[in-house]
Amino acid sequence: MSYAAFTPDKVTTSSLSLLPRASSLFVIAVMAYAVSVAAPSEHIQLGAAIVGTSLVCLGLLSLISAVWTKRNNARALKAIASFVEHDVAACFVADDVGDISYRNAAAQEKFSLVPQTVEAALSTVVMNPNGLVTRLYMKAGQAGAAREDVVTQDAHLRLSCHKVTDGNAIWRLEDLPAAPSESAPGGAAKLPVVVVGRQDTILHMNASARRFFGERVKSLDRLIPEMPLKLNRLQEVLAETGTVSCVATELSTGIGRREIAFVPTDDVLVELPESQRFFDALPVPLLKLGPDGIVTESNKLARDLLGRDDLVGESLGAILEGLGRSIKDWLQDTVLGRVSRQSEFLKVRRGDVETFVQVTLKPAREGDENVLVAVLNDATELKTLEAQFVQSQKMQAIGQLAGGVAHDFNNLLTAITGHCDLLMHRRDEADPDFSDLEQIAQNANRAAALVSQLLAFSRKQTLRPQTIDIQDTLSELTHLLNRLVGERVQLEFEHATGNHMIRADKRQLEQVVMNLVVNARDAMPKGGIVKIRTEALDLVKPLKRDRAEVPPGSYVSIKVIDQGTGIPRDKLQKIFEPFFTTKRTGEGTGLGLSTAYGIVKQTGGFIFADSVVGKGSSFTLILPTQPVVEIEETLNVKAPVIESEELPSSVVLLVEDEAPVRAFASRALKLKGFTVLEAGSGEEALDLVRDPNLHIDVFVTDVIMPGLKGPEWVARAREMRSDVSVVFVSGYAEDVFSDNGLEILNSSFLQKPFSLAELAEVVQKAVAQPEPMKE
Repeated sequence: MSYAAFTPDKVTTSSLSLLPRASSLFVIAVMAYAVSVAAPSEHIQLGAAIVGTSLVCLGLLSLISAVWTKRNNARALKAIASFVEHDVAACFVADDVGDISYRNAAAQEKFSLVPQTVEAALSTVVMNPNGLVTRLYMKAGQAGAAREDVVTQDAHLRLSCHKVTDGNAIWRLEDLPAAPSESAPGGAAKLPVVVVGRQDTILHMNASARRFFGERVKSLDRLIPEMPLKLNRLQEVLAETGTVSCVATELSTGIGRREIAFVPTDDVLVELPESQRFFDALPVPLLKLGPDGIVTESNKLARDLLGRDDLVGESLGAILEGLGRSIKDWLQDTVLGRVSRQSEFLKVRRGDVETFVQVTLKPAREGDENVLVAVLNDATELKTLEAQFVQSQKMQAIGQLAGGVAHDFNNLLTAITGHCDLLMHRRDEADPDFSDLEQIAQNANRAAALVSQLLAFSRKQTLRPQTIDIQDTLSELTHLLNRLVGERVQLEFEHATGNHMIRADKRQLEQVVMNLVVNARDAMPKGGIVKIRTEALDLVKPLKRDRAEVPPGSYVSIKVIDQGTGIPRDKLQKIFEPFFTTKRTGEGTGLGLSTAYGIVKQTGGFIFADSVVGKGSSFTLILPTQPVVEIEETLNVKAPVIESEELPSSVVLLVEDEAPVRAFASRALKLKGFTVLEAGSGEEALDLVRDPNLHIDVFVTDVIMPGLKGPEWVARAREMRSDVSVVFVSGYAEDVFSDNGLEILNSSFLQKPFSLAELAEVVQKAVAQPEPMKE
């Protein structure tokens, strides 16, 4: 049918609807004229005549509109027909109820019975097409066009619907090319392939699949005895001949459908002598090995995955690593059937990218020889996620251990340094014991610094953040850094313009920079240049690297760059772990970088490392800047003024479960003129608080104690004595109670271990501060 001679079989529904409307208007007009003749009043006659005339005019307009619409639709449909007349796919033009008004040449050839509706046409190729047609027409009405792929037993079809003028639609039925597995080169076309829909329903099986499984099945669980289906791994399937080892691989996927090919490993060996193309075209990475582990055959996917152009003659041990035992023994045990599991995760020996593979071995016979088929599966993403999870668990476990050890050590160190202070308080420098006591104090302080590093690593160190300028901070640190690096190493500073104001603990940030500079110095035993470079960094999109993501925002970048020996790639990922060091025994504790990592993360920043062996390393700190408005507000805040007048003797309630610590703190406070009441638990403290005859000015309490914790008993005590100040002391960080919802308003914190002077100063400030607000 030529589009030049095209005439629609029917007028469209919307144009047809105008005809009865015009007829109704003409009928009403005739009735109005009849009323005008028979009416007793001249006014009624005149009105009826006017109404009749108006209705006749409206009827004529409706009739003209209907004819005009019909002609326009005919022109539009002729134009549409000109586009699809020579389309190789079968095309129809149909109205909103599916009645066909035009068929192109391909449709006339495909459907010789000349169906009158879209449903009738599709019923010859698709079962129950009504739902399909309705669904596509509704989707096309919303989006302008819609399509779905239809899988039948003998073909793959694509049905599309395009909305055009006045409720009409173009329907196009296209024959899709054969599935990849059907058209693959060589023997790959013999693979069993099934098309799986939602809820594991099998929509289609190719001829090879029907032969291999023995029948046309409807559900995937009929083929797989141990669901769910595992892709790219060796598993058992129920074939016509019984249980067979296969590898299932996904060839393609679409909306609600997956195309899956089954590769029987035994058939691979059977087909190899016939055609090497069969093995090379298989959609699964495969290797054929001798019992000695030498590769005798490989397909293209395996070579691509392993990063090699040719694998024949290579030993499996030269290609893969990380089994934990001899690969030769693993292969031999597999041949003899002595392995508990046939699958192992191994690392590929390739220098360009880090790749992990899951290797599944299947013993088989080729003639009179024992051989092995190795099925490979790319497990890089899986191993990366596993490494992240293991690293996270390891860091969390070490952090918890560090926090617990730090708490106990800080209690011991508080008692040691405290009683040492008491002894030194009664002696002058001429005393023969003074130098020994000084040595005890210095070594106790070194131990306290080590515990502080553990807390920094576990991110449980108490930070005292303040608004600082990075450039000013580094300038103040210059003299000390020059002393640290020595004469053979030269320091160079490069500062770019921009906002360099951040909020951080100045002392701890200085510690981070010193650690990085000392490491840079040690990496250059023959001397060199260490550059410290600062610059403003504005990120408009996230920065992703090293398993971390820096969100958009304003930052300051601090780089410490050396010209040293560099760090090998396999060690670069471990350098922030505690006690990991590339230095020789006795040259380092392995806590420097882990401490830096903890401080930077606790400050809300990021730290990254880059290194090239033989050329040097670069460590980059990225810290969020402080907005200018917040800086100005911070600078305008006036610090509270503490009156200088002497304080009267104040009463301190000291609550501490560690007797040595309590003894030292009590004596220290008494030496400074305080009256001290002691309690070994929160329960004892509450008993004292309930005594109305006791006057108490300050609560000094440990945070973590058996029974009632410090914040818990203080909260109860504040209900009775709201005017009492509070000083919390702990071997943990300050946020040990605030993070658990136990924060007490208007309280101060003192980190263990503390000295006699530090304890007295904090308590004096607590006594002098204004009355605390009621909670």
